[in-house]
Amino acid sequence: MAIYKQAQIDKYLKKPDMAVKVFLVYGSNEGLQAEYVKNLTAAVCPNIYDPFQVVYLNGADVNADSSTLMAEYASQSLLGGRRVIVIKDADNNLTKHIKTMLETINSDTLVIISGAGFNKKSSLVTLAESREDMAAIACYEDRDEDVYTTVRNKLVENGYTIGSEALKVLCARLSNDRKTNLGEIEKLITYMGGKKDIAVVDVENIVSDAASSTADDVCYYAAGGDSEKAQKAFYKMINEGNEPISIVRNLTYHFSKLLTVLGYMENGETPDKAIYKLVPRIIFFREPAFKRQLSFWRKDKLLGVMDLLYKCERDCKTTNMPVEEIVSYTIMQISSAAAKLQRRAY
Repeated sequence: MAIYKQAQIDKYLKKPDMAVKVFLVYGSNEGLQAEYVKNLTAAVCPNIYDPFQVVYLNGADVNADSSTLMAEYASQSLLGGRRVIVIKDADNNLTKHIKTMLETINSDTLVIISGAGFNKKSSLVTLAESREDMAAIACYEDRDEDVYTTVRNKLVENGYTIGSEALKVLCARLSNDRKTNLGEIEKLITYMGGKKDIAVVDVENIVSDAASSTADDVCYYAAGGDSEKAQKAFYKMINEGNEPISIVRNLTYHFSKLLTVLGYMENGETPDKAIYKLVPRIIFFREPAFKRQLSFWRKDKLLGVMDLLYKCERDCKTTNMPVEEIVSYTIMQISSAAAKLQRRAY
């Protein structure tokens, strides 16, 4: 089975598919990982702490002695119903044990494996993608939309309201790791006490700036002229298994949005109205940076960047040069150009 997307995950949580014997939940977003493991377990066994239905194992222990895993997988529930085995902190040494387990034991027990050290090329991920009885869920950074949704849902659940400016500051300060974000929101809630309306000053007083890297960060740092941060964000994504060409395409999409909005503005639209016409909309806390970029990027320069990105993608596919170096150099060129344009404009 392929990597499960959100729609497939939602479908499974509503009605678990018995054909899936093993889920691999992996990636650097440990908060999202924990959330998926909990929800997948609860979809099969509502009481996730029932010792007769749910067994928790550690990856290192299974690697040292796989007999415990095999015995648990072969066991039947004393009370009826489907059992769950959760293996935490797993690594690629588990691959051979899972393969042997699935090929030698017939069981309806669901095994859920989680670990932060995997990427798309890991042997356990490859195994999950090659088997019909396995599925994988990648948990990398939350997108901007996910950060916003997490904040909104958590505050609404606890009866808090927050103004647009305060929400903008809060989302901008949060990282792309859900576990970290939930911790920061809990700190804010504790700080607020009985006061239910969150203001900018409340966010600034208690929430640390923990923002981390996504493809959007690469785009906004590069287009905004911050070469150092753009490079750090780029290599962080590469280290997590993202393909360099996918980042090039994100950059192309970002600069095409800038071109589109400039086109609307040439026809008499204000920046706000022009940005509003974009589909999908720019997430609200990115709008100030996007507007700033509109103020110094000119149409001819944007077309030059689009041409540069086209050549970058072509070179990635046709030359023998390291793809990461090609993309990194292109990002540096874009960032340098943006920095020069800003100095001239301001």
